[in-house]
Amino acid sequence: MEKDIETIFLNTLKSNKDRIFRICCSYSVDNEDAKDLFQEVLINLWKSLPSFKNQSNIDTWVYRITINICLRAKQFSDKKQKHFVKLESISIQNLEDPQVPNENEKQFIKLSECIKLLKGMERSIILLYLERIPYKEIAQVFGMTENHVAVKIKRIKSKLFTLMKS
Repeated sequence: MEKDIETIFLNTLKSNKDRIFRICCSYSVDNEDAKDLFQEVLINLWKSLPSFKNQSNIDTWVYRITINICLRAKQFSDKKQKHFVKLESISIQNLEDPQVPNENEKQFIKLSECIKLLKGMERSIILLYLERIPYKEIAQVFGMTENHVAVKIKRIKSKLFTLMKS
């Protein structure tokens, strides 16, 4: 039985690790936080796998756990932020440096920053949408109808468009 769980875990991880990490990144301040969050998600997936009952697609189950862990970590981080002031590092970039982001990269960075401004469920929904997760699976993750997901995505896109313009 332990071998079956290990195989399922490894196969599930293989097909979802990039998506899980991208979701973790969007809830993290930096890459190290994202790695810690990713590790926490994997630990929780491993611990929870024996209780998975195949009532939904395993990928949907993985996204639900990932988002729940990320939201919990965000809540904890927000509470901690109220007690501490974090100094952001300042860096000066050489304008002649070939490493300067091109226009597409700047747009991507701006979009990522705007997504981080979204609140819990909105951020989670748009992240799954950007990962090309079908509306049906997103609906299952959040316990809502596909139509409700479609309406929420339309509203979130509108909000992101407004944020990108400002």
